[in-house]
Amino acid sequence: MRFIMTATTAKPHPGTNRKFVLAARPVGMPKESDFELVSEPLPPLKDGQILLRTQYLSVDPYMRGRMTGVRSYADPVNIGQLMVGGTVGEVIESRNSAFVAGQIVVGFWGWQEFAVSDGSGLRPLDPNLAPPSTALGVLGMPGMTAYFGFLEICQPKAGEIVVVSGAAGAVGSLVGQVAKIKGCKVVGIAGSDEKVAWLKDELGFDAAFNYKTTSDFVVRLQQLCPNGVDCYFDNVGGAVSDAMLSVINTKARIAICGQVSQYNLAKPEPGPRVFRYLLTKSARAEGFLVYNFAERFPEGVAQMAKWMKEGKIKYRETIVEGFENAPRALIGVLSGDNTGKMIVQMC
Repeated sequence: MRFIMTATTAKPHPGTNRKFVLAARPVGMPKESDFELVSEPLPPLKDGQILLRTQYLSVDPYMRGRMTGVRSYADPVNIGQLMVGGTVGEVIESRNSAFVAGQIVVGFWGWQEFAVSDGSGLRPLDPNLAPPSTALGVLGMPGMTAYFGFLEICQPKAGEIVVVSGAAGAVGSLVGQVAKIKGCKVVGIAGSDEKVAWLKDELGFDAAFNYKTTSDFVVRLQQLCPNGVDCYFDNVGGAVSDAMLSVINTKARIAICGQVSQYNLAKPEPGPRVFRYLLTKSARAEGFLVYNFAERFPEGVAQMAKWMKEGKIKYRETIVEGFENAPRALIGVLSGDNTGKMIVQMC
């Protein structure tokens, strides 16, 4: 299912490439002026190269961290550099025997309309098996984050209680459905009544609540999880995750996937000292990066695709139309405007 935000966009001449570069380090929530749309001529292809036209561009919360100038698990985007991001596109010219014009591929060539590539890191897609945009969502990085992060870190058992924060996002919505497949009771935390309804009515979550209209997270969690929580999949951090610590069960497992509530803070937000909760409950909290499981991605994609075909996994895409609106789409993700995966569709 898709929700499309439209815009009118004029396509550039094929000999010109437009790309977004980082214009300024954001202070707090990024602004559209932190990005600059620049044009450059496309170079002629050399032997072994292909020319790609971008069709879909992924925007994800991790991009905010890459804009800070501080290296974490990956190099930052420097001022004047191309914004990073997952992409799906069409091969429109090829001087590489492994690719032919008309092929649809997924890769990581960033926020630009065209790209010249030697083919490294590209994976051909079969658009007859699934819509190409799913390679950026349910069958892409978010899907693999949900699949491996939940199953490998949380190691759920049938009958256990699972709580997911950021539950209506690209990753959280899939985590909850995988948990249901594994026989767990699932409680989601989201940022609007509409998202809560989607989680319960369409995705099969057992319960969910709107954190924006909840005055006491601990009390609400105790109401929905009277027997405690065995697995917590953390996408947001902050006060929601602090509250979780008081309701975890003995031997609970916490998968730390993201901390989106903290990404735009000018100063670190104070919180509880967590180790005593983990100690007294013999619990485990573990952070992870999806690329830790890169060698197993074919396994994860195959299983998620199978569940999709069987109707056990549903997904939603929020589509922003028009390349010029990529900054607005990223700001929207960081503000919680999306339900499911946010994607920019080139026009």
